[in-house]
Amino acid sequence: MREESGTLRTTLLVIAVLVLAALLVMSNSHLLPSRPVEAAPPSAQPASFQSVALGQNSVTPDQELLAGLYDSVVPSVVNIQVTTQPAADSRFGAPSIPQGGEGTGWVWDAEGHIVTNNHVVEDAQTILVNFANGMWADAKLVARDPQADLAVIKVTPPAGMSLTPLTVADTPLRVGHYVIALGSPFGLDGTMTLGIVSALGRSFQVGETAGTRYSLPEVIQTDAAINPGNSGGPLLNLQGEVVGVNFAIRSDARSNAGVGFAIPVAVVRKVVPALIADGVYSYSFLGISGTTINAQVAAAEKLIPNELGVFVAQAVTGGPSARAGVRTGDIVVGINGLPVRSFEDLVGYLITETEPGQSVRLDVLRKGEQMTFDVTLGARPGENTTSASNRPRLTVGEAIEIAKTAVADANLMGEVDGATAKSDVRGGIPVWVVTLESGGKRATAVIDALSGEVLDLSMNGE
Repeated sequence: MREESGTLRTTLLVIAVLVLAALLVMSNSHLLPSRPVEAAPPSAQPASFQSVALGQNSVTPDQELLAGLYDSVVPSVVNIQVTTQPAADSRFGAPSIPQGGEGTGWVWDAEGHIVTNNHVVEDAQTILVNFANGMWADAKLVARDPQADLAVIKVTPPAGMSLTPLTVADTPLRVGHYVIALGSPFGLDGTMTLGIVSALGRSFQVGETAGTRYSLPEVIQTDAAINPGNSGGPLLNLQGEVVGVNFAIRSDARSNAGVGFAIPVAVVRKVVPALIADGVYSYSFLGISGTTINAQVAAAEKLIPNELGVFVAQAVTGGPSARAGVRTGDIVVGINGLPVRSFEDLVGYLITETEPGQSVRLDVLRKGEQMTFDVTLGARPGENTTSASNRPRLTVGEAIEIAKTAVADANLMGEVDGATAKSDVRGGIPVWVVTLESGGKRATAVIDALSGEVLDLSMNGE
């Protein structure tokens, strides 16, 4: 009996251990991926990160994944320190005292180009880049774009050091995807925070050009902690690819409140290469101001309820849309066959899919009637409108010859004695203003620099 009871106790103990183990597995099953982890394609991630890549459908990133991602990308993220020289106080004649600022950047290519925010470097007298390995280098400004709050600086890396560019993502984000912010909040370089995509398609007014503030579309909202000093740093997916550039927070205390914003990679892909190659990015210009139709707009303008689109508050006189036939009070509901339900839809398409001089088809409702207009896009007016890649397509000589032909056809003057031309912007369109002289008479012709069309022709006295 004693041996049998001992055997029985042993058997019961084994069963209890097995049951307990099964219960532990069941209670922790929520920590396991719902499907096997899938690595991103090797070509889309740094080689050192391939072994710890996480598929988008995994439940949660584990600590080894995050640690591996950090080790892989942090050498490509830099701390940026700038000095600025504010204007002297004329009341006392005292010299101004240099001030300092700080931000973040990330390596764009092996040639030394680094991406950051415009507001980090816009007033910089000197720019110093600090690398994750403790080395540093002076940087020079290549170009900046206030309208996207992006800038490019360039360094020559210290001897014996090579630069590793970050990969720019080409897969779409979705609300709920995990994202990681890297940067130098409050000067604490090499800081990594984790969050999710809280919302997509936000709109921000960024920068000011020629007295006008334009909207930056498709902005990413995230709850990853972003603080002063994070500006210009990368927002990454779990493959270590850049999906955005951190640039703003919403907080009464100027510190993280769980509402941060990043410039979308679609804008970065368009603007940064142009800044490097040409020193400027040329934005398409429709020449309208408008607003997304909501209940309040519909009531104020006596529109049909739930008629979604963009209400045209103003079609700029002489602008591309007005010249094509669009009027104030129209409703834009489509562009190139794609539906437009909000102002962000319209601006986002213009920035990411078009360029000045291109023709687009606008679908418009006018008092309930469906209409279509072909609009030749201009370039946004501003200080850089006639420089680099945004320079008029016609040469000075071509513009002068067009002007000569125009005055001859109009019998305004005989043989031309002299001619001058200067570039300008009219209604958002780059133009040549040509002045012709003959026998004490002077004629002025305004020539569309993209199409060669004569927009205006006038005589200026004897």
